[in-house]
Formats: sequence, structure tokens, C-alpha cells
Amino acid sequence: MTLLVHTYVRGRSGEDHFLEDPEHGLTLAGFESSRTKLWGSPPVRELGARFFPELATANLCVDPEDVPAFLAECGLLRDHIAELAAHSGYADDYVAARLANITAAAERAQDVDGGVIVW
Repeated sequence: MTLLVHTYVRGRSGEDHFLEDPEHGLTLAGFESSRTKLWGSPPVRELGARFFPELATANLCVDPEDVPAFLAECGLLRDHIAELAAHSGYADDYVAARLANITAAAERAQDVDGGVIVW
């Protein structure tokens, strides 16, 4: 299985609506094993991340009001790509590309007061 990242907006009724996806490949957030080997790994936790570690046990849903903090966490992880790649066994460019997809989704969400889901 593959982890995907999507952006959503909440309608007036409280129902979430997914925005149109970008080009193929830009919704990829990693392999299913990335949940524990990368995003929920001890090195990510040791950096103080609070959102990404949720992926170790569940899907990650970032509410609109939490998107700025999530973007900051994306920046924190971006500063440690080499270390995270070394620990996870994934190549640096693989980790960088998946994190870039997640960050881009969060930026799209911020532009429309929406949220992010990684599942």
C-alpha cells in the first residue's frame, strides 16, 4: 500500500470536501512502511514532532487551525532529511520528495483555510 496526502476544505455543514489532486505522483507520501520507519520513527519523535508520529498508529488529519504548526514541523523535518533517511533506510531524495509533497499539500490547505490528511 501507499500513503497519500490530500488537501480538504470543510463545508458549512461540517462535511469535508477534497480539493482536486495535483499531477500524478505529487500526492505520494511514502510506502505504508513509512508510517513507522520514517514518519513515526524515534528520530522524528526526538526532534519534537507532534503531527508526523501519529502516522505510526493511525491516519494523520491536520485541522485547518493546525496547518501553520504542521508547516513548521515540515520545515523541522526538512532540516534533518539526511538523518531521517539514514535511519529509515530510504534514500535522501525519496524522503525529500515525499516531504515536499506533504509540505505542498499543507501550503495548498493554508491558501484555502483547509486541512491536510495523510492516509
